[in-house]
Amino acid sequence: MIIKSSSTLRNDYDNLVKLTKEKNEPIYITRNGEGEMVFLSIEAFEKREAELKLLQLLLAAERNRLAGLSTHTTDSLRRELEDIFNA
Repeated sequence: MIIKSSSTLRNDYDNLVKLTKEKNEPIYITRNGEGEMVFLSIEAFEKREAELKLLQLLLAAERNRLAGLSTHTTDSLRRELEDIFNA
């Protein structure tokens, strides 16, 4: 975990951008020793957003399954996909 002060963000922005891209991880920004923000590349942010969206879809599907709603078997899904892509 990388932690930097807000003054570093203000005074050394270019190096923080470089560090974030090199390490491919967020930088936690503090003010007066307390966590305040996260500095993250757009690519990493978009990847995290896509992962969260997928997890939300999976969670909704699992909740539906647990609630007893109908689901697809692997075989029925395979046949459906073959029909779509072989048409």
